[in-house]
Amino acid sequence: MGMQQMLTDIYGRISQVLDKALEGLTPEDVNHQPKPDCNSMGWLTWHITRGQDRVMADLMGVEQLWVKDGWHAKFNRPADLEETGLRHSVEDLAAFRSPGVDTLLGYHHAMLERLNRYIGGVSEAELNRQMDHPRYRTVGARLAGNIGDNLQHAGQVAYLRGQLKGIGWLGA
Repeated sequence: MGMQQMLTDIYGRISQVLDKALEGLTPEDVNHQPKPDCNSMGWLTWHITRGQDRVMADLMGVEQLWVKDGWHAKFNRPADLEETGLRHSVEDLAAFRSPGVDTLLGYHHAMLERLNRYIGGVSEAELNRQMDHPRYRTVGARLAGNIGDNLQHAGQVAYLRGQLKGIGWLGA
């Protein structure tokens, strides 16, 4: 397996977890917070996708889909390119309302298409390209950071699904 295929596979698996975990859920389900200071499945899925959008737009030198394709309006959120959920307060979490599974996954799948286009053309030289970023010195390190964050949050979405709907939701 080549590096491009591996990256495509990783991001695809993140998407598969979200697809399965959100399948058949109502807006009430995706907005459910186990406690007032906990993330909902909707917030987590939005946050994953917003992070991907911000990273990819930066790496590709293009506009974020959040604004370019009007996803912010579909989420009833401001067209703020910096807002990805980082540093959200307890009040911000409680105020966040996901528009529903179709919109959550619509944005996520649009972002996955962009990711796959970028990854399909990424080279070793691009992965080693130096960045002026406070945490990540190279493109590869930035992608690794994004993947780590995505995996953690996709697992949280799956856990919350199990907590809300009980055993057997994976069909196993």
